[in-house]
Amino acid sequence: MDIRTIKTFQTIIKLGSFQRAAEELQYGQSTVTMHIQKLESDLGVKLLERGKKLSLTEAGRLFHQNADLLLKDYDWLQASMDELVKGEAGLIRLGVMEPTASYRLPELLGPFLRHHPKVKISIHIGNTTVLGTMLHEGSIDMAICSTPASGLEHTFEPLFVEQLALLLPEAHPLAEKPTIYLRDLQHEQLLITNTLCPYRQKLESALLEHGGSPYAAMEIGNMAALKYYVQADFGIAVVPVITATPSPPGTILRPIADLGDGLMTGLLRKPAGSPVSLATEKLVAIFRERLRGAAG
Repeated sequence: MDIRTIKTFQTIIKLGSFQRAAEELQYGQSTVTMHIQKLESDLGVKLLERGKKLSLTEAGRLFHQNADLLLKDYDWLQASMDELVKGEAGLIRLGVMEPTASYRLPELLGPFLRHHPKVKISIHIGNTTVLGTMLHEGSIDMAICSTPASGLEHTFEPLFVEQLALLLPEAHPLAEKPTIYLRDLQHEQLLITNTLCPYRQKLESALLEHGGSPYAAMEIGNMAALKYYVQADFGIAVVPVITATPSPPGTILRPIADLGDGLMTGLLRKPAGSPVSLATEKLVAIFRERLRGAAG
């Protein structure tokens, strides 16, 4: 069945004649006749009795009663597809690494969703390794994360550097030093995240390169919790600056002179040329505008 033939049939019933339906639909009368013939042929039943006055057959009455629902569903589907094509609707599956997920993303998504209320966003929080796997498997459409270990499968667009600093209790001896170096962390109780966390990986690599090893460590799986364990005097932690600004009462945030740049963060996406919705591209444009060059 062609949706146009159904609309033609319903218009004939509404107006009571082929001629009026042709005028309403801006068709030639022969086109209207052809539509009804095709519809009856497709259904294998007669819908209309033609005479001085049109009348519906039993099949015609049944079809007429249900055709409006079909047309409404079609109109809804057509409108939904139009909105999708225009970037006004759809689902964006976004992967995000901390601390961006908690500290940067909400203020970006709020205005976007207010301007695009029919766009749905599902957020998956994880480290770069997990998000890269999800992107490869098609579970997410893009990710905001650190530089991946390999760029062969996906494209990575750097946006900003997440700055790092040392958070420690105000009474800690290192708080009095004019300049803190990685070697000063030797034998300190470091609070660290899990082994897959890129922040921990960067810190451990820097410690090995600059003589800050060995050290004692207490692993805490949630990065957001680190500052509270420092506040409770369980140890010291190298944290993204944005997560400890302002620093919790009783703690102080200090730079580490030889830690180098922070962690590069950017957009991880499928290779160029992969299909992507217009809504996704609109959100990418906001990320580029608002996150590029952001500092911790």
